[in-house]
Amino acid sequence: MIEGQGWRICRGLQPRIIEGVAVLHITEAELARDLHAVLEKIRQGAEVVIEQDSHPVAVMRPPATRGRKISEIVASLEANGASAVLDEDFARDVDEAIQAHREPWNPPSWD
Repeated sequence: MIEGQGWRICRGLQPRIIEGVAVLHITEAELARDLHAVLEKIRQGAEVVIEQDSHPVAVMRPPATRGRKISEIVASLEANGASAVLDEDFARDVDEAIQAHREPWNPPSWD
């Protein structure tokens, strides 16, 4: 159903934060017919615009991710020659470091 079966794939029609993200335009009926395939395309990074009478009614996209994957962090550390070891005491060490540098937040007064 996805490509070549009623789906229109549009690339670059709207400004995107991530270059090359596919935008798929489908009808409500196409969504209802194959929700599993639609969700798989979204998992792969596509944005799906659901239309009724050629007018967009909803947009589905993968959730925004925050931060970096631990694998990316480890790869970055290794690339920069870091010698950190992630052992069983790592979480405790991080928590102790946070507690040692914790300062109360004193917001400015707007009087």
